[in-house]
Amino acid sequence: MTHTSDTPLLSWFQQQQTAPGWFDLLSVMIDGMVSNVGEAESLPFLRQMGDAMAERTPLPPSETVGELEANINAQLALFNWGFIDIDTRDDGLAFHHQGLPVAREEAHRTRWCFAFCAVLEGLYTRWMREQGGATSLVFTHERLYSVSDVLFRYANPSE
Repeated sequence: MTHTSDTPLLSWFQQQQTAPGWFDLLSVMIDGMVSNVGEAESLPFLRQMGDAMAERTPLPPSETVGELEANINAQLALFNWGFIDIDTRDDGLAFHHQGLPVAREEAHRTRWCFAFCAVLEGLYTRWMREQGGATSLVFTHERLYSVSDVLFRYANPSE
């Protein structure tokens, strides 16, 4: 994983996505949860929160991958959570999510990124199932290019 340095682009994203006060409270809550129960133990709860968020904000039905990408990006724009590109693969779908919210404090960026990825796994899993995706398919982060640029995979877990 490459780390995003303090660039003008990162500063712009932080000003847009991490409002002082609310984001600080959320960061303290995530850090407290991870400190109290551990990183691995907190992931199911964070995925559940993503699932609950998707339940509150369902996507309209999509007939094509392009339409699905547009519908997801419209919702992500409302949240100010970046954007995705979806690519089809032989073994499933790849979701390249860029512009994830980044913690303002560099020391907390990686932890925040992993926590937010778990939330997105829950969010995307629910959205894909509501679009008719099989319950056997799983949504996982496959690669972190940086703390604001992540590749997710939607496929059978055995592949």
